[in-house]
Amino acid sequence: MEILGKSGFRHRVAEFHALRVDIYKACSRLDNLDNLYGNNSITSHYTLVLLVYITFKMTITTMKDIKTVAIIGTGVIGASWTALFLARGLKVLVTDPAPNAEKNLETYLNAQWPTLTQIGLSEGASLKNYAFVDSLDNHFEEIDFIQENGPERLEFKRTLFAYLDEKARPEVIIASSSSGIPSSEYASACRHHPERVLVGHPFNPPHLIPLVEVVPHRTTDRETVVPRAMEFYRSLGKKPVLIQKEIPGFIANRLQAALSMEAYSLVSRGIISAADLDTTVTSSLGLRWALNGPYALNAMAGGGSFQHFLEHLGPAAKSWHDDMHKHTFSMTPEAIQDLSRTVEPMVQATDLNTLQKERDDVLLKLMDMKSKTSLLE
Repeated sequence: MEILGKSGFRHRVAEFHALRVDIYKACSRLDNLDNLYGNNSITSHYTLVLLVYITFKMTITTMKDIKTVAIIGTGVIGASWTALFLARGLKVLVTDPAPNAEKNLETYLNAQWPTLTQIGLSEGASLKNYAFVDSLDNHFEEIDFIQENGPERLEFKRTLFAYLDEKARPEVIIASSSSGIPSSEYASACRHHPERVLVGHPFNPPHLIPLVEVVPHRTTDRETVVPRAMEFYRSLGKKPVLIQKEIPGFIANRLQAALSMEAYSLVSRGIISAADLDTTVTSSLGLRWALNGPYALNAMAGGGSFQHFLEHLGPAAKSWHDDMHKHTFSMTPEAIQDLSRTVEPMVQATDLNTLQKERDDVLLKLMDMKSKTSLLE
């Protein structure tokens, strides 16, 4: 099996095994193969493995064939995606009807390029590899992947995705950066290939934060489209997670909302100042959460047993949670205005531009340190 060694299969054992199993299952239905070679013949085995090799190579080629990405919308998320795609050596076609969108994107890319250079550029990476176009109409033949970053308005997305589905090549994945609208709500407008539509929701800013929530809808093709999307995002250096069922807000935003709502409640009730609440998070929970998620932390706090943690500390946590529900922050205009007045002095005393730059610098150092560990990457 020299051909397998040359092709680099040893580096992709899990994928190879999965494909080998699938091919064996498929071929078990074909009596001709066994009749020709016999159930246990070496020829039959090599024929099956060769089929695996061909299928696997076709899959890998599909990944590598994503050379041109279309970006729709160049707000904060779309601009950041564009920067990342360029840094990974891809060609990017960008469109956005907003006034000054092209100029704003150019300014953003120039500002972020030094950071991306520090992280490390892929072969062929260049700021010259993007084109801002008024319309994608004349470019669909060259587009290999679409990342939509338009407004969070359902009717807008339904109209846009129907158009993209009609124009894009059948094999092109159409991913939305939507932060909360399930793709089933606009994929239903796609008359041709709704199975290639899914959510690829990044965390801001995408060119720095690794997470991408991949959220298929009920009829998204989970055999080919979902694995291809996951592999594509991984090839960019991202950390994609697969969300098995659609849920409003997905996962990261729901976790963030739970903490934020309690933070709003505590400050609005005069229990703690906004500045001290931020310090509470950044000097305790935030430090640990950058390294471990809640399940690992609970297991460690439980002496190595997650169940032990729940049995001994769960009742107290339940009583706190019940109290939180009694004092949930109400998103009324009056409550928002009152809370804003409380928070504004802290905001005014902070140089947000400097804070953002320092945050990004520390993030880079943190991610670099995590990448050098066996369990924290």
